[in-house]
Amino acid sequence: MIPRIHKRGKRTIGLLHYLYGPGTHEEHTDPHLVASWDDNAPDPGRADDFAATIKDLQRLLDQPLDNIEERDRPRKHVWHLSVRNAPTDRVLTDDEWGEIARRMVAATGIDDADANGAGCRWAAVRHADDHIHIIATLVQEDGYKPDLDHDAARAQAEARLVEAEYGLRRLNAGDGTAAQRPTSAERHKATREQRERTPREELRETVRRAVAGADGEAEFFDRLAAAGLLVRRRIAPSGDLLGYTVALPDDRNKDNEPVFYSGSKLAPDLSLPRIRERWANAGTSTPGRAPDPQAASGHQLVPSGPAPARRRATHAAWHAVLVIDQGDDPATAAQLAGAGEVLDALAKTSAAHTRRELREAAWAFERASRSHVRAVRGHDRALRQAARDLMRGGPALGRGEDGASTAMVIDMVFFLAVAAANWHARKGHAQQAAAARQTAEHLRAAYQQAAGQPLNALNERGRRMAQPLQLQQAAYVRAAVPELAGQILGESGWPALAATLADAQAAGHDPAGLLAEAAQRRELDTAGSLSDVLVWRLRRMADLPADTTTVPPVTARATTAPQPARATANRSDQGRKVR
Repeated sequence: MIPRIHKRGKRTIGLLHYLYGPGTHEEHTDPHLVASWDDNAPDPGRADDFAATIKDLQRLLDQPLDNIEERDRPRKHVWHLSVRNAPTDRVLTDDEWGEIARRMVAATGIDDADANGAGCRWAAVRHADDHIHIIATLVQEDGYKPDLDHDAARAQAEARLVEAEYGLRRLNAGDGTAAQRPTSAERHKATREQRERTPREELRETVRRAVAGADGEAEFFDRLAAAGLLVRRRIAPSGDLLGYTVALPDDRNKDNEPVFYSGSKLAPDLSLPRIRERWANAGTSTPGRAPDPQAASGHQLVPSGPAPARRRATHAAWHAVLVIDQGDDPATAAQLAGAGEVLDALAKTSAAHTRRELREAAWAFERASRSHVRAVRGHDRALRQAARDLMRGGPALGRGEDGASTAMVIDMVFFLAVAAANWHARKGHAQQAAAARQTAEHLRAAYQQAAGQPLNALNERGRRMAQPLQLQQAAYVRAAVPELAGQILGESGWPALAATLADAQAAGHDPAGLLAEAAQRRELDTAGSLSDVLVWRLRRMADLPADTTTVPPVTARATTAPQPARATANRSDQGRKVR
């Protein structure tokens, strides 16, 4: 249930005509009164003389204004609240909606039960199955004005109680850090123009992508322009840049002028001062000069391109998971903000077959990246550099090494989203935890789309391995992770893991020790396939090619299988599960 307080107005009769009218697109059906301040107000929707009755209702609602001096009357005296159910909720009766209306006006302070009849006058109108509108006059019967401090928060709190008592879909409580919702007018306009999202939402997504990995104002505004947005900059008399507004070229008002939104109206963290915080102490160099990836992430310089950028993003995401696990709240908040940039960059540069799910993942994680925990900038340096590398590396083709490395980074960012959901849940951030879990589901779907071809190639290589070599890899698994061996060896992805262990051995690594370390690093109970997870962890840890379509068949000679005692020292917390 979503209560929404609209802008206050000056004309009671104007709002009544809208509530009892056909609606903008004939969407209002059977408008009628379901409750009022004294349960005796006239109902224009059920009257023979509509015009006279609606004027009577207006006069009755506004009557308290006549009891006070004109100079004491509020400039905007019309209060307006809509209360809407979820599409999946059952259809409530008029009596139920009437009781909900009484609870809402009592909770918000419009008609406080303790006022002994001295509250404001109000009326609740229903013109659709799923919602009502409440109109009220902001002067009480005794001439005083109501206490409406935090009326929106009070309405939300009451809605959570109503959901539980009426068996409706239960929404998560907010904390005031969410981006502003599109207005009803914006939603209707988007529907009329057949837009997938409202202009406000389209702009929010585009601006977030422009911010991802940008190292200063010049690059940020260049990206906005390259995305085709109209941009206005607010300049102080001193010449300093104070802020910005953006608009879609095809989003026009009734005067055919572009509709501009400031960054803060798109999301709290997209105002210019908040964006500048990302650049301060973030390890980036002066505008126009690319930061040093080695200094930013701790890894050696590697060639540019989609695949190397995705490998560096995988390393950065893994580091972020470790930071989140350590429980430092300001550092975790910074990691989540940086992770949002990585997801925005992945969505921007993804191949066609993963683009939609990655875009939805980035869209969902936007809510998970903000809370009242203040991020300490600088902790997100590696992730911001990873986002920058992804943007500069260019779009992935979805095949070969960049396609396989995409599966690798999605797999790791999935774990980051799960870690974010767990952290938010521990902190009591209900909306953010739900958004992070939704992100993980989209990432799981994107992973399945990205990983199919490279894992099929690995499985084929594993199945072609000589039987003695296959038995040797199985022995490594039993030695390194005995409690998980039965599940891993029974999975359809086991041949791919066997081929990966053989590749690691051929590259000079200890397969059992490497596998034990990979299994220790994080629980695996959220994984759809343990072998898939371990494949990407091992290939990242051993710096093996992600794509093996051109790699020769594994022909390494089998050696003596390790004994379980050999890996014991590397499994200090083997009782934990893996991703």
